[in-house]
Amino acid sequence: MTCHGRLLAVTAAALLLICSAAVRAQPPVARPQPPPAAPAAKAPAPAPPEAGGAAPPPATVPAARPQDVAAELEPPSDAAAGQDVAPPPESLNAPVYPSAAYLGSYDAGRGQRFFLYGTTQAFEDIVLYYRGVLKGRGDRVFDEPATHMFDVGKYREADVAFPPSVTIKNYAFGGSPGLPNPVPGAQPPYFPTVIQIVTPPPAAAGRRVP
Repeated sequence: MTCHGRLLAVTAAALLLICSAAVRAQPPVARPQPPPAAPAAKAPAPAPPEAGGAAPPPATVPAARPQDVAAELEPPSDAAAGQDVAPPPESLNAPVYPSAAYLGSYDAGRGQRFFLYGTTQAFEDIVLYYRGVLKGRGDRVFDEPATHMFDVGKYREADVAFPPSVTIKNYAFGGSPGLPNPVPGAQPPYFPTVIQIVTPPPAAAGRRVP
């Protein structure tokens, strides 16, 4: 992959990371639901049949419209329902820093996902950790805020939306305490450093770096 192409991919990934994390930092907004359907009017009791006459047909109750039923049964999104849980480590193509906290995941396209983890460790310490476990120096793609990227595995540009990678970003920049914890009241309140892992496309899944 060319340097120019990688820079464009990283820029897009970094922007998505910032926007996605900011969205998750906000409390979930209740999804508007359609008002409940008005109860069907009770059919009047049929008059007793006259002597020798046939009984009138029973009254029918209108069935619920399909769209009403669909709206009632439609489940909320994973994020709103709190169902976005951390993936098992073996499903990722790179190790997760041992004490990092799982923050969430987002669709990257073409069957890939972004997995975000927050840590209270300093940015440079996390970069040194991944230099050791990934056996490579990686690339400093931005200086302010500091962002370091490691390519993970081989891939074809035509097969991926973003390069499979590990990206570390310094959120304790310009006096900021870090990225707010998306869980209200949870500890720590801020994560100075965020780790983003981009999975490979499904065809290349399972080629995890030791």
